[in-house]
Amino acid sequence: MSHSAGPAAPRGFGAELRDAVTLRTALLVIGALALQILFIASYVGALHDPKPHHVPFGVAVPGPAGQGEELVSRLNALSGDPLDARKVADEAEARHQIMERKIDGALVVDPRGSTDRLLVASGGGTVLATSLERIVTETEAAEGRQVRTVDVAPASREDFNGLSSFYLAVGWSVGGYLTASLLALSAGERPANGRRAVIRLACMALYSVAGGFGGAVVVGPVLGALPGSLWGMWGLGSLVVFSVGALTLALEAWTGLAGIGVAVLIVVVGGNPSAGGAFPLPMLPPFWEAIGPALQPGAGTWGARSIAYFDGRALTGPLLVLAAWTVGGILVTLAAGLYGGSRERSRGLPR
Repeated sequence: MSHSAGPAAPRGFGAELRDAVTLRTALLVIGALALQILFIASYVGALHDPKPHHVPFGVAVPGPAGQGEELVSRLNALSGDPLDARKVADEAEARHQIMERKIDGALVVDPRGSTDRLLVASGGGTVLATSLERIVTETEAAEGRQVRTVDVAPASREDFNGLSSFYLAVGWSVGGYLTASLLALSAGERPANGRRAVIRLACMALYSVAGGFGGAVVVGPVLGALPGSLWGMWGLGSLVVFSVGALTLALEAWTGLAGIGVAVLIVVVGGNPSAGGAFPLPMLPPFWEAIGPALQPGAGTWGARSIAYFDGRALTGPLLVLAAWTVGGILVTLAAGLYGGSRERSRGLPR
């Protein structure tokens, strides 16, 4: 005589919860919450109260040296320390230093009249140029003088507030970490061995060339937002994309899925608000001003503006930053691959 099995006892809520949300998933959710809070703190902390602080600024005063030193001291004594004024020889030297991106503006005094010239470069940041105009106009008015502003490196009329370079760098960076994440997770988060690491880096390099070119074409020939060399933008973009991708691959290779979160922390949470896009670096709080040039979005933003508005000058620093991230990412990814391959061999796993 057969006996039918009775209905299974209902599982408790705790068992269902453990099946629905594993410990690993819970940790990832906590990590996502931490990223969200840090994202808000970083963006609001960097951008909620922008004000110029120690902006590199030139002063050209023809005549006795003492007059120039007096004006420099007066500008450096302004409330809030908005300017880091220093004397320059003449207007030609001031223009040269602005185009080399050593200073962000300059005041050229006319000793024979009552109207001085303020040199700015809105291509380096429209908001900063406007702030300099306000500060200098108020300071000169207190002395009974007027100011005529001359933009020696003007932003494109299609580049509202000079933001196109920033958005371009952000787009390149997003492409870098998204593509690297897909490459790393395409085999189910399978750890890299030596061959897989090389293949992933090679695929990332090919994508970087395409991504850099796509961004350069969109902001240049398609939209006309940024002038400058298409080839220069292409090269810069390829380096930005690959440097972010190599960083992401390196972090994922050593720490798994959590590494992608760390890459987002570095590039998005730290890099984007400190890039000097919405507000140039001298208008950011000290922490963000310090880290911005060392991260990919900041290097990309500065580099794109240099190519677009400053004839490709002052590119050495950003290129070295991007090259360092690239080389470091490649070496760490390969090291993780070799280590993973040796572990596979020692455990007799198929490679």
